[in-house]
Amino acid sequence: MDKKVRVRFAPSPTGGLHIGGVRTILFNYIFAKRNNGDFVLRIEDTDQTRYVPGAEEYIINCLKWCGLNPDEGPHIGGDFAPYRQSERKPIYKQYAEELIKNGYAYYAFDTPEELENARNTIENFRYDKSTRMSLRNSLTLPEEEVQKLLAQNVPHVVRIKVPEDQNIHFTDLIRGHVSFDSNEVDDKVLLKADGMPTYHLAVVVDDYLMKITHAFRGEEWLPSAPIHILLWKYLGWEEDMPEWAHLPLILKPDGHGKLSKRDGKRLGFPVYAMNWTDPATQELAEGFKEVGFLPEAFLNMLAMLGWNDGTDQELFSLDELCEKFSLERVNKAGAKFDYEKAKWFNAEWIKKSSAKSLYPYVKDVFDAKGIQTNEEHLIQVIDMVKERCILLPDFYQQAAFFFEAPQNYDVDAVKPKWNSDKTAFFEAYIHQIEAGEFADAVALEAEFKQLAADKGLKIGEVMLPFRIMLVGGKFGPQVFDIALALGRAETIKRIEKALPLFQ
Repeated sequence: MDKKVRVRFAPSPTGGLHIGGVRTILFNYIFAKRNNGDFVLRIEDTDQTRYVPGAEEYIINCLKWCGLNPDEGPHIGGDFAPYRQSERKPIYKQYAEELIKNGYAYYAFDTPEELENARNTIENFRYDKSTRMSLRNSLTLPEEEVQKLLAQNVPHVVRIKVPEDQNIHFTDLIRGHVSFDSNEVDDKVLLKADGMPTYHLAVVVDDYLMKITHAFRGEEWLPSAPIHILLWKYLGWEEDMPEWAHLPLILKPDGHGKLSKRDGKRLGFPVYAMNWTDPATQELAEGFKEVGFLPEAFLNMLAMLGWNDGTDQELFSLDELCEKFSLERVNKAGAKFDYEKAKWFNAEWIKKSSAKSLYPYVKDVFDAKGIQTNEEHLIQVIDMVKERCILLPDFYQQAAFFFEAPQNYDVDAVKPKWNSDKTAFFEAYIHQIEAGEFADAVALEAEFKQLAADKGLKIGEVMLPFRIMLVGGKFGPQVFDIALALGRAETIKRIEKALPLFQ
């Protein structure tokens, strides 16, 4: 590629970061890294009516958690600052005026009431070639009156003048040749009454000034493409237009329609990267991070929603994605979200991660429960139980007993068949533990089985009660590994505490 690859993610700070947005970030990021390019974060905050305090910081925190750190952005700066569109306001006005001067745009002075009247009187009203000459704008008003209205600061917008009977087309990196009939495109607003640009003008101006070479966005933006293509042409920048890739939608689990926050709430799974509390309603939307996903698993899962490398491989690290990603392997069709599959990715990543790398996450789980842990001991425990964990909070269910004695015991599982012989066995086993080495799980198991045989008991009759005494229920890793990790004194203490409950 001749130019240095530069991609951008340009969210509006209006709320939580949907997984569709994170996937767009991911594809931008891995494409940039694969091509030794730059990944830019740009905040598109021109719609001040929808601006939500805290949303920008939330987006940056999501990127940080995912490990998708930008090379440039509002929080780190860069050669093309500022990276917030609200701070670039004067730039857009100059280009809007240039478009008007060259006949590609016009001032529109229509009041909200006049537009509402047009909608009520004209069927399927659109501000376009068929209606613009009957409305109140600089195409229909005398020049003198236009200048007078501007001088008086009469509220107005700037609209693009879409040409008639043109085929507007481009080549999409995923979809191939895409074309539009200009007669089906309305005269979109480019500059609003408050002087802020709309997305259409701002995205083109900023992509040009920031030297963006490739633009990845969701397919819902496809209908906006003709406006953007015209703007690149009208501003004389056609040769610098980025290559576009419109990504397929992430669909509801049944495949019918785009996945939404409501779907997650209804079906019981997150759709945001991290917890997001709506400042207006105080409604909490749960995030993948807080539910217990590893960032590696979260990104892996998202990459496989609409892409594969052509093999049966499903587990990819971020480095592997950067190495193997290609747009040719991105599907055109939408990808159904499957939460069970998402959890599978997380379970697999927990299994393949070292206990040391899992330690900070698991420590957070135990800290949140008020359980004090020792790093060396917790790392040992993580290795013992990670095969049984799907989400990070599962480490608490699977391993809390290593640090706190059970408060409840599943005695119903063994009490009906309890007898004095079993009580005698465990009394004898306590003495055996006190007198033995207690240094090797294999030796502990052999001694336990020999004692059971000596007492005329089947191993199954005493193994389950022993497990319940140590952990409280029918779960956990190999029972003698548990005993060894607890230590001699604690193992004896737990047997003595639980034994009366079984009688």
